[in-house]
Amino acid sequence: MEDDGQQIKVGISVGDLGGIGCEVALKTFSDPRMLDFCTPVFFASGKTISHQKAHFCLDIGFQGVGDASGAIPGKVNVVNVWKEHPEVPFGRASQTGGEYAIQSLQAAVDALKNGAIDLLVTAPIDKKTVQSDQFRFPGHTDYLARELGGESLMFMVTEGLKVGLLTDHVPVKDAPALITQKLIYSKVQAMEESLKRDFAIRRPRIAVLGINPHSGDEGVIGREDEEVLKPALRKLTDGKHLVFGPYAADTFFASDNYREFDGILACYHDQGLIPFKTLAFGKGVNFTAGLSRVRTSPDHGTAYDIAGKGKADPSSFAEAVFTGIRIFRNRREYDRLTSNPLQKQKLKRSGKGREGQK
Repeated sequence: MEDDGQQIKVGISVGDLGGIGCEVALKTFSDPRMLDFCTPVFFASGKTISHQKAHFCLDIGFQGVGDASGAIPGKVNVVNVWKEHPEVPFGRASQTGGEYAIQSLQAAVDALKNGAIDLLVTAPIDKKTVQSDQFRFPGHTDYLARELGGESLMFMVTEGLKVGLLTDHVPVKDAPALITQKLIYSKVQAMEESLKRDFAIRRPRIAVLGINPHSGDEGVIGREDEEVLKPALRKLTDGKHLVFGPYAADTFFASDNYREFDGILACYHDQGLIPFKTLAFGKGVNFTAGLSRVRTSPDHGTAYDIAGKGKADPSSFAEAVFTGIRIFRNRREYDRLTSNPLQKQKLKRSGKGREGQK
């Protein structure tokens, strides 16, 4: 585990080897300056990493280690989760690709739980090929919530835009029934706590988008906003939470309203992800807030269409590494301050909202 004066250990699960995950991860750390910020630990095999670096003609050395706890600062470290080089074709989904993606993920999560690494950056998986008797989750988020504990929140973040989801990987037709007052309280509080603890925003302002078009137009277009969302927001406001809405989703981002808030809570996946990726694609990071450990990932998928061609841009993966490091440090500092009664009083007096006001 990272202590003062020691580099943060960043664990990397390599994702689907038929996609671009391993490529963008290796490209990120082919810049030697990255090793000044952290100690990377890949969970794969030496043969796999050698094959990937040769295929993409990357000038990057690595050090094999038996366990993540023995990772060497200043080196790209590789833990041999398997010994062989799996035959996974670039550019298409395969059951083999899914199986090795989960082996890498499970080994990385075990290391995270045991404190052998400080945070985890996950490369993209194929949600269909990873399904098995041992892994029945719609994605990373639900699996990590089970393994790491806490109230998970899918949180897409950049420096100036942070969008969380009330419901994430569920069919659109099922989303309204899943949105209850209890879920709203839980997700708003998870977002508020993350903005304080992970992003150093002392008094976060949160906007909530409506469930129906035009937030239901006072019940004309559906009753969910009137009967579920608005009462929940009133109760949160009465409890001194700085929560506002519901806002009509179709105009919220177009009018730049989003700039007035520290966090935005969307009701379902595409309501939040379409504007986020339109405004921040390639710069955004997927952060699983609310867990006992820090996990980030790039804002793209396996990108089979360009896999194996050397065209993948590592910018989002690199940003996922930097964001994870910042969150880890912010969380550690917040916990230090709030554990000390005198420091806690200082913290309460110091901030009025917006990121960076400490």
